[in-house]
Amino acid sequence: MSDIVFVPLILFMVIVAPIWLILHYATRNSANRRLNTKDEALMEDLHESARKMEERIHTLERILDADSPNWRNRS
Repeated sequence: MSDIVFVPLILFMVIVAPIWLILHYATRNSANRRLNTKDEALMEDLHESARKMEERIHTLERILDADSPNWRNRS
């Protein structure tokens, strides 16, 4: 009688349990890699700040080009 329970238990532990654990942690890790809404908002704010900073740098370069055309060649 104990062989009837023992064999399926061994098969479960050798075949089913490892696959189950691998799939469980794989789906858990993929869910953790996604950005939550707070992170998405932060990324959006950082993108907007970077865009504004780039605009300001271009404006400053245009002003410097108009006032001092050789400013880029100076060391």
